[in-house]
Amino acid sequence: MRIMGWRFEGTFPDSAKLVAIVAPHTSNWDFVVGFSALLAIGVEVHWLGKHTIFSGPWGAIWKRHGGIPVDRASSHDVVSQIVDEFRNRDSMVLALSPEGTRRKVLRWKSGFWHIAVGARVPIVPVALDYRTRSVQLMPPFIPTGDSEPDIAALRARFSGVVARRPENV
Repeated sequence: MRIMGWRFEGTFPDSAKLVAIVAPHTSNWDFVVGFSALLAIGVEVHWLGKHTIFSGPWGAIWKRHGGIPVDRASSHDVVSQIVDEFRNRDSMVLALSPEGTRRKVLRWKSGFWHIAVGARVPIVPVALDYRTRSVQLMPPFIPTGDSEPDIAALRARFSGVVARRPENV
């Protein structure tokens, strides 16, 4: 991370199970920074990615480093499958982007919230701030069971964070 000119703010929680939401996600560079941060933290992390990035030789590498392919073209009840994974493991950290895309979105997808509620785990917001070149590890958020205010409160934690492509926020 230092070689790339990035630094960490905050600490990663000492929790066996959690969902980490990484935002804002506006560029392919976010994956590079985020993946580098995961390696630097040294925590085994699983992450969801569009199934197309798992083809070819990179597919095996992504899977070895926690990648879980998701075909977004059809419903496969991914939320229930991931909740079951949390229940069947002693530890699991799942990182994903709440926007679900690099394009500008008006609303975050709610899958991360449903996973956290179903698995009864906290949500840890992680911001990639390109202005300060910092990965901001925020305190865990315990979902209340009411998605709209929970997601609004989580989204508010990212106010002031500058994306790689601010026009897509």
